[in-house]
Amino acid sequence: MDAVRVALLREVLAGTEWLGATRRFAGSLRSSVVPHGGGLLLVGTEAYEPWHLAAHLVDEAAWSGTPELTPTLVRHRVLASDPAHLSTGLGRIEAARRGETLLVVAPDAPDGELLTRVHDARRAGATVLALGSGDRDLAALSHEALAVPEGPDLDLDTVQHLVSAAAGENALPEARGRRRLRDRLSRLADQLTSPPPTRW
Repeated sequence: MDAVRVALLREVLAGTEWLGATRRFAGSLRSSVVPHGGGLLLVGTEAYEPWHLAAHLVDEAAWSGTPELTPTLVRHRVLASDPAHLSTGLGRIEAARRGETLLVVAPDAPDGELLTRVHDARRAGATVLALGSGDRDLAALSHEALAVPEGPDLDLDTVQHLVSAAAGENALPEARGRRRLRDRLSRLADQLTSPPPTRW
């Protein structure tokens, strides 16, 4: 673990309450999926599919022994040639019911069609969480929302790292969870502060 890099990341986050905010949001995510076991649906906007967060949640589900954190990626466009695990279209949101969780990642304002589907899922009893730009309409439909401000120090990609790490941390005994989050932050700090790859 590079203590200097961890310190740099902590300095970036100091005063912003981002560690606490992401832990609270991740706690809401985990508590909404684990007791019910109804499944986690993950959807982005038409222009943005949250592949990155999906991959991190799959990893955290395996590492923390919490399979309920493994998301179903819901896509705006599904092709006949897509493999089964990438063939879930927006109709799946319409089928969401009580006990299921819908996590919407929206770096920009979602379109009306997605908002309508999210509204219907909430009315059917699904828990709705939102991560992204802080769009008012989406936030109003959400049980919990985490807005990521635009700025050079923190972006949506970094916050997705923090949320997924904290979701897995919450599934572990407290001391072990804190160690794991420190390790994850160390790896994230390495990525954020390492020089760009050299081209040969």
